[in-house]
Amino acid sequence: MKKDTVVLYPAPGMGHIISMVELGKLVLRESPPNSITISILITTGPYETPAITSYITRISHNYHPSITFHRFPHLSVDTGDRSRSPAAIMFDIIGLNTLQHFSHYLHHIAQTDHHIRALIIDPFCFSALPIAAQRRIPTYYFYTSGASALAAFFYLPKIAEQMDKSFKDLTSTYLHFPGLPKLLASHLPEPVLDRNDPAYGDFIYLCSDLSKADGVIVNTFEDLEPIPVRAIADGCCVAEAPTPPVYYIGPIIADSIDKEVEKRHECLVWLDSQPNGSVLFLCFGSRGSFSEAQVREIAIGLERKEQRFLWVVRAPPRNTNLKHVSEYEDKNFDLNQVLPDGFVERTKGRGLVVEEWAPQVEVLNHKAVGGFVSHCGWNSTLEAVVAGVPMIAWPLYAEQHLNRAALVEDMKMAIGVEMEDDEFVSGSELEKRVRELMASEKGREMRERSFEMRERALKAWEEQGYDLSFIRKHMKIDCNTITIIRGKLNRFCFEVDLNNTLVGRKGLDQREKS
Repeated sequence: MKKDTVVLYPAPGMGHIISMVELGKLVLRESPPNSITISILITTGPYETPAITSYITRISHNYHPSITFHRFPHLSVDTGDRSRSPAAIMFDIIGLNTLQHFSHYLHHIAQTDHHIRALIIDPFCFSALPIAAQRRIPTYYFYTSGASALAAFFYLPKIAEQMDKSFKDLTSTYLHFPGLPKLLASHLPEPVLDRNDPAYGDFIYLCSDLSKADGVIVNTFEDLEPIPVRAIADGCCVAEAPTPPVYYIGPIIADSIDKEVEKRHECLVWLDSQPNGSVLFLCFGSRGSFSEAQVREIAIGLERKEQRFLWVVRAPPRNTNLKHVSEYEDKNFDLNQVLPDGFVERTKGRGLVVEEWAPQVEVLNHKAVGGFVSHCGWNSTLEAVVAGVPMIAWPLYAEQHLNRAALVEDMKMAIGVEMEDDEFVSGSELEKRVRELMASEKGREMRERSFEMRERALKAWEEQGYDLSFIRKHMKIDCNTITIIRGKLNRFCFEVDLNNTLVGRKGLDQREKS
């Protein structure tokens, strides 16, 4: 008898892979024991890093044989062509992996004792959809951002066909998407900004292709984004085609026990000595980075406000036109060269600067943290929502401006920074927004709203459960066998040490009272 298997196909990069692994773990948890296995496809080429290899090794060890990884044979791709954008190169690499290796993998697995019940792919892997359709494999997109960005992506082809200029040139033009606040055209994701970029056509095709799958799985919950959820359900976003089934399964947050941690991070020890709710946490994702001039301006704003802070600083990008670094770059740098002279000494005791990385989930759930300056990446947004921490929204790249608009205008859970024409943020502007969040009536109301949304996030898991009908549809599982255990979110999201001990919730309750 063949074993049921769900195949997951993430785009390259650590963030994409982690999101797919968490989805696979969710499918396993909510299915009868030993009823299915998860096979995760890994593209090869220039995107492999030691961190990705180490992560895959840990997951393979912790979840074998339920989760396995299949690496495609190595592809040699020229990434030095300056005429092609990074997004265009990534589309090329995924397309080549799919064309040369994906069909062979499907043929191979058909000869084994595994039966593919469903294929779940990242939207960037859209080239796999027609191949799976030929084999009549039910295929779903896993959209790892929220419903707001999904509504915009559904509708983007309709806007694109009405334009004869590049979005990057429409610096004063606002676009109107169903279910979203208005958005500057130049704030769309980079691959779609320039009509002459080969990535432009791929990205518009990606958006059009979302409606062709058997469904779209989204890492959000309805109480967080009711307006775009309703717009999608009412058929307002997909033009000239039926809206596919959309399954809201969030909030899914990476499990800290899968991280390589030998001892408690120094920043958590430092936070233990700070008053409840007094610390502003600044972190801009795994790739968010700034020029040296912008780093110094942030430091000026923090020092003027005399705000307690924990700040993660990453190496400045090699390309000064970018607001992020590649996860494949060498990130060694001298922190003292990018900070103002004497800054660390003058802020000692009330501020801590950490190079490159901090355990974000643990930090956000610490009782000392009262605010979060974020790049509005969706994983970071959900982590803040589940922790009940209000935000200052500082979007940098990808769909983050879409997320910022929703967070500030609709959810009312963030305060947006005002940027200059070149997207530079002055120290005085940051100081103003920090004061607004940490020491004003508006900030107090936002904290209350954030705590309320945290409780709704808990209920999304504890009472309502996930929309896992896409699993039941193809796994032949009795609906009564899939249940949500009350309190699972507490364990899943706040399990922050290696002994499965709940260490976050008590701190949250203390912060709420302070």
